Amino acid sequence: MTDPVTISLIAATFLMAGCVKGVIGLGLPTISLAVLTATIGLHPAMGLMLAPSLVTNVWQAVVGGNGVAIIARIWPFLTMATVGVWFGAWFLTRVEVSVLSALLGALLIAYALVGLGGARFTVSESRERWVGPIIGAVNGVLTGMTGSFAVPGIPYLQALGLPRDKLVQAMGMLFTASTLALAVSLGGKQLLSAELGLISVAAVVSACIGMIIGRRARRKIPETVFRRTFYLALVALGGVIIYRSVI
Repeated sequence: MTDPVTISLIAATFLMAGCVKGVIGLGLPTISLAVLTATIGLHPAMGLMLAPSLVTNVWQAVVGGNGVAIIARIWPFLTMATVGVWFGAWFLTRVEVSVLSALLGALLIAYALVGLGGARFTVSESRERWVGPIIGAVNGVLTGMTGSFAVPGIPYLQALGLPRDKLVQAMGMLFTASTLALAVSLGGKQLLSAELGLISVAAVVSACIGMIIGRRARRKIPETVFRRTFYLALVALGGVIIYRSVI
């Protein structure tokens, strides 16, 4: 894990993932998890993304001035999304890594296809009381199994019709809570070594540099074009992960 080639790959991955987040405001955990799973494996990829994901999402979660209102509305979803991670992590040491990796690939492709298709769902406030906890639980279990926070959590939050600033902050809360829960779960399963932890902390530098570059590039690259490229890349990476998992 500490050989120069692997370290360079990890640094480049988080630099690229940071750029994506800098341009469109999301994607760092998804891109880093996808690339690292396709190259060094699911379990180390889940550990490596923890520190960069936490650092880049805590700010997103606390800034915006809508924290109290958001928590008051979606706390059942967030609670189940956090608790569900522990149950999902149970499968990490009991199911073949190839199966979990293939599941991750399928989730990435599904998330990308929803984004490319421009599908929009709506959940009325009257249904949030029971839909939120169910979606949260599913999201948490899948996070624990694969490390992916995206499906079905992000589509659900988008379906609530939140204003953009509240939506961004709500996604930050989901990512932060899920990252912390995943860190605890991986540690409990002896899948988060000191070496992985140190490399993950060091990768924060690459991720932050990438975000700075991405924010500057945002002025020159149309966001719609970049989003489409992002989703197409996820389809390709998901396909690679599935292929590597079944051969």
